[in-house]
Amino acid sequence: MDALVALLRRLPGIGPRSAQRIGHELLVRKRDLMPQLAKALQHANNTIRLCDRCNNLSESSLCKACSSDRRDRSILCVVESPADLRAIEDTGAFTGEFFVLMGHLSPLDGIGPEALHVDRLIPRLAENQLREVIFATNPTMEGEVTAQYLAGLVPDGVTISRLARGVPVGGDLENVDRNTLGSALQGRRLLAD
Repeated sequence: MDALVALLRRLPGIGPRSAQRIGHELLVRKRDLMPQLAKALQHANNTIRLCDRCNNLSESSLCKACSSDRRDRSILCVVESPADLRAIEDTGAFTGEFFVLMGHLSPLDGIGPEALHVDRLIPRLAENQLREVIFATNPTMEGEVTAQYLAGLVPDGVTISRLARGVPVGGDLENVDRNTLGSALQGRRLLAD
């Protein structure tokens, strides 16, 4: 039990008490789930790799997005994680290509450009058909630093943009924190005539 709890605690978002509850649940009430879970983890470990083009998780050399001939190759969206890519894909609003950094710059944690596969990103930025790079890193200090650093690698003539930030759809201004509201004011757009 201690070994199971220790392994569960190494996962993000799972603290000591959650790890104990999950371990207990698996051993007492969901024991039949354990072999299936072990098999699924082993299968994922053996078959899932990084896409050769965008760094996304994939079962083949190219992920589904990179192997599609319907993608707009002139727009590249740079994200921190495969989960961020999935979130953008789920909107159905983006048809360009992606590059997954697998993290963000964090000098205090010893995470530099080499950990973000920048060596694989640079050739993508140099592709002739590229017109725009969207930095969709998280709106954190690390995400901002990462976007600023990577923007310096984009060739002249290529448009650089960031995701808009501000008031969520359906939100009330009185309930929005001042940083978010400030970002919304700075990133305001004109109403269409």
